[in-house]
Amino acid sequence: MSKNNTKTDRRNKIKRRIRSAIRGTAEKPRLSVFKSNKHVYLQLINDIENVTIISVSTQSNALKDQIKDKSPLEAASLIGKSLAESAKDKGIDKVVFDRSGYKYHGIVKAAANGAREGGLDF
Repeated sequence: MSKNNTKTDRRNKIKRRIRSAIRGTAEKPRLSVFKSNKHVYLQLINDIENVTIISVSTQSNALKDQIKDKSPLEAASLIGKSLAESAKDKGIDKVVFDRSGYKYHGIVKAAANGAREGGLDF
């Protein structure tokens, strides 16, 4: 087994453990983070109805101009703020944070802090 598969398997195991305890509802959706090598994706998810309420990423057309010359940490923070503003428009103030098996530092932490600065409570 290659090292990359081992790292992915470890993250998926941690992700399953986290998801066994976290559930998003319509009043308090789950804020899920996914990061690839180039992009960051944030979603607000209602697990009861299996529906994505809001989705924002570094590939979003509305944010491409703002993110263009930013570092990945600054881009993640801007995405978090954008998600929080969209959530406020839909009347969502509280969320449950799902780090998806990633360590809480770097891009994941920047996205969470950006969402907090935007007004989400978790």
